[in-house]
Amino acid sequence: MMRIDGEVLRLQGELTMATVGALLADGRRAVSEADRVIDLSAVTTADSAALALLFDWLRSARAAGRGFALRGMPAGLQSLAALYGVDALLPQDA
Repeated sequence: MMRIDGEVLRLQGELTMATVGALLADGRRAVSEADRVIDLSAVTTADSAALALLFDWLRSARAAGRGFALRGMPAGLQSLAALYGVDALLPQDA
């Protein structure tokens, strides 16, 4: 599930191959319309599809000249990003 609260785009539940497809277009639109902080603190399960989704949104935000940062990234997703060597490419909210 995805919810927008001001500049914060909140994701909740599973971010897996089975669920990210439903979020792709709405998320692209949201990150293209305004600077966004993506809050992942309520994500319960994530796989490599979650990383693909976040990088897609990052590209969309940058193409639109918008700010993009992540907050509350679950430890499992952080580990997966580190394993793939892409953790430094994901901007974190201070």
